[in-house]
Amino acid sequence: MGLGGCIILIAAGAILTFATDWELEGANLDVIGLILMAVGIIGVATFTSIARRRRVVVPPATPVVEDPHRRAYE
Repeated sequence: MGLGGCIILIAAGAILTFATDWELEGANLDVIGLILMAVGIIGVATFTSIARRRRVVVPPATPVVEDPHRRAYE
């Protein structure tokens, strides 16, 4: 699941928790919304930690300085 999927889970959970007043027999939509938001937040944290590890830091290239006193055919 990518970052977009995690954000969708957070948004859907927030909608179920805060924006609806539906009654569903056998299920509490507020709890389902909170679970979706928690899973989305865990997914975002996991995604960012994995993306941070994949980031490659290339050290700056050091310039090559040739010695002018060195002979070419040593």
